[in-house]
Amino acid sequence: MRATMNGRVLAEAPDDETIAIEGNVYFPPGSVTHALLSESDTPYFCPWKGRSQYFDATIGDKRVDDVAWSYPDPLAGAIGIVGQDFSGYVAFSPGVAVSRG
Repeated sequence: MRATMNGRVLAEAPDDETIAIEGNVYFPPGSVTHALLSESDTPYFCPWKGRSQYFDATIGDKRVDDVAWSYPDPLAGAIGIVGQDFSGYVAFSPGVAVSRG
């Protein structure tokens, strides 16, 4: 799977290393191009997954706010529902193209 925006790869991982949750593809932390992302101050708490961390993307001189999110420490019940630990995995907003590599 590959996540791209404005021609830049934000994340890339084999399909079997990503996790699908509620229609979103979550990429493992090591597959994300962290140099293009910075932590956002946007707060969010999901009732079943827990506290999230949003990220802004900067590509060239253009910044896009809250383009990605992650659950650094998901609730234990959420890990049970998903069936595997998705701590730190990153998903992307609809403005990012996510496709098979």
